[in-house]
Amino acid sequence: MATKWAAFPHDMKGFAFAGDALKKAWPQLHAGDCEPFPDAKHAAALLKAAGKAAPKLDADALATALQDAWRAFHGGDFKAAFEAGEKLGPIGASVGVKAIGIHATYLVDSDAEKLKRFEQAAKLAEAAVKALPGEANSHYRLAFAMGRYSQGLSIVKALKEGIATKVRAALDATLELAPKHAEAHTAMAVYHAEIVNKIGALIGGMTYGAKPAEAEKHIKAALKLTPNSPIAHIEHGNVLMLLHGDKKEDEAAAAYEKAAKIKPADAMEALDAAYAREQIE
Repeated sequence: MATKWAAFPHDMKGFAFAGDALKKAWPQLHAGDCEPFPDAKHAAALLKAAGKAAPKLDADALATALQDAWRAFHGGDFKAAFEAGEKLGPIGASVGVKAIGIHATYLVDSDAEKLKRFEQAAKLAEAAVKALPGEANSHYRLAFAMGRYSQGLSIVKALKEGIATKVRAALDATLELAPKHAEAHTAMAVYHAEIVNKIGALIGGMTYGAKPAEAEKHIKAALKLTPNSPIAHIEHGNVLMLLHGDKKEDEAAAAYEKAAKIKPADAMEALDAAYAREQIE
């Protein structure tokens, strides 16, 4: 269990989403990950699909618990969101993994602690894939957790452990279930670009199917689906630098500037935009 949680460091005003405000804001809040709104109907479907792995709650109670967990996430209380998601088991993994993952990405300083938390997130996601294989975000959260974990390792170690292959499989599964999953397109772009950057287009293409053209295709799709997402623009800049280096430095900087200027919809986007601002200052 993660023990120390740094507080959200920015103004939380506007990120409360009390009552019906959550449902109203949901299409914007989840444009990137295609998470279905957890009303009683969806909660009932999750309970049925998860079977023995489901929490002992009825659909209405589960819907309330999931909505409250997501309110905590969007409002910047990542600890509460993670704990609520973890308590719900595989059904709560989507919010739980996203909460601990975003918090670790931006608010944990220790590299060792980051790895520990991404490992924890991956275990939650693996349970979700097993219990809810028909949910796109079961697979995406696994790709996210493993991808972030791998970024904390040397490329040689990450490839040796087979993480790249697992991430690719999880992203393929995500996009098969949800072709308009912008965050999965973004992650797929980074997958292709990082491998090409680290081991070259020839070996990367032959061994892992990594191609510069695929990176560019996927980041273009993500930007088209979520033009107002800070992380899509940040990763666009990262992909440009990974593939082209200094030749695309100005374009990469412009992508970061776009991210920095976007008005955040929630706490996660506030962290994304703040990170972009730090990179260009």
